[in-house]
Amino acid sequence: MQITDNQFRLQLRVYYEDTDAGGVVYYANYLAFMERARTEWLRSLGHENQQLLDEQGVVFAVRRARIDYLSPARLDELLEVTVSIRQLKRASLVFEQQVVRGDELLCKGEITLVCVDHEHFRPTAIPDSIMQEINNVR
Repeated sequence: MQITDNQFRLQLRVYYEDTDAGGVVYYANYLAFMERARTEWLRSLGHENQQLLDEQGVVFAVRRARIDYLSPARLDELLEVTVSIRQLKRASLVFEQQVVRGDELLCKGEITLVCVDHEHFRPTAIPDSIMQEINNVR
C-alpha cells in the first residue's frame, strides 16, 4: 500500500473465490476490490470505518458507481487497485479507481461516496479530521 502522485495503490491477488465458472474474475468482485482499496486508503490516513462509527457516528455509503470493464483478470494474477480523489465536497467524495494488471487497464470506475449520520442515515459533513488528512494528500 502506498500513495504516489496523489494516488493510493493496493496490490491484491485473485483467488478462486473471486472467479466465475469461466475462470475469470466475476464482474461484481471488481467493486469489492475497489471497496477494499478505498478502505485501505482511509486506513492509510489514520482512520478506520469502525472507529468513525464509534467515535463520530458516521459511515460512508456508496451513492453511485459507474464501471467500465475492459479486460478480464484470472485466477492467481496479481492486480493493483488505485484510488484517487476526483472531487471533494463537504459531505461527499468522488473517487476515480482503476484495476490494472501490470500496465494493462482491466477495469475503471467512478465511485461517489456520501458521509451519512449512522443514526438517521442522512447526509452529514465529513469529519474535519478526515477532511484535513484528505487535503494533505491531494
